[in-house]
Amino acid sequence: MELILNPSPDSRLIALQHWLKSIAPTHSLDPETLQPASSDASFRRYFRLNGNGRTVIVMDAPPKHEDCQPFLHVSQLLADAGLNVPTILAQDPGQGFLLLSDLGKQTYHQAIQAGLDDTRLQQLYRDAIGALVQMQQARTTGLPAYDQERLTNELALFPQWYAQRHCQAQLDHTEQATLQKAFATLVEDNVRQATVLVHRDFHSPNLMVCDRPEYGPNPGVIDYQDALAGPLSYDLASLVMDARTTWEEPQQLDWAIRYWEAARLADIAVPHDFADFHRAYEWMSLQRNLRILGVFARLSHRDHKDHYLQHMPRVNAYVRQVASRYGVFTPLLRLLDKLDNRQVAVGYTF
Repeated sequence: MELILNPSPDSRLIALQHWLKSIAPTHSLDPETLQPASSDASFRRYFRLNGNGRTVIVMDAPPKHEDCQPFLHVSQLLADAGLNVPTILAQDPGQGFLLLSDLGKQTYHQAIQAGLDDTRLQQLYRDAIGALVQMQQARTTGLPAYDQERLTNELALFPQWYAQRHCQAQLDHTEQATLQKAFATLVEDNVRQATVLVHRDFHSPNLMVCDRPEYGPNPGVIDYQDALAGPLSYDLASLVMDARTTWEEPQQLDWAIRYWEAARLADIAVPHDFADFHRAYEWMSLQRNLRILGVFARLSHRDHKDHYLQHMPRVNAYVRQVASRYGVFTPLLRLLDKLDNRQVAVGYTF
């Protein structure tokens, strides 16, 4: 009897089930135990099933929309650096199917939502900081550059999707110039940083709580197929200004100091003065969070994934935290004030 996860025809699921049956004897799989595990903002989705006395994960990445090769390539770079990433157990890149080891059933985000005492929380994040420093010592062979052009192009999402589409604001020439000046200031600073492997979404939804021996050391790191070679503070900004979890400034600062100290011990090229590093990573976070406002607006208005709107107030608060601290971004802050007054709620109250 075929497992039916969706009453409507799902050609990808049918093809996936056939592939799993073809490799089931080799990996001791039980295809009948296939269950949804998760999905993300892309076309990828994940399933969990039993195999060889434990659970395994299968990735469905439709070749029309997704390419498995970056995932396979970055997996090797991270594994070589000693990170706990999924082991590739079987693959059919032509169909877009990968069979992966399971790193656990709970992400950091899910654990936080379920409730953690401070001792456990701090241990999880110290583990994450250790993994981040380790990851930044990985090779960047074959990774695209997270350069000035790419960083600048990303910021175009903010005026297009957040300001104009989401806030329904028509920016005049002065306002457009304000944005372009702020963007140029950020990017020129971002690219001065040392270059390391950048995960790009090193935050609570992509870190697995590895609380059983078979899952390996904590944390398990996932969803790294978009990795680039770029500014060293980017992933720290992702971690301490998490778009899914609110961290107040004292906690951000504590983790940033711990990272900076660990990075110096590992001879990663962070600034010798923490104050210089703190400013640089905050400006990096401003670039990232302006982009994220544009991304979340696009996911809602273009892709009808309105649940991303619930995170906008948090991201907006991170943007304001940085913009209000540095005088050079005062015009940007004033523009944000204007946009917020015009903001139209879609499914949520702001």
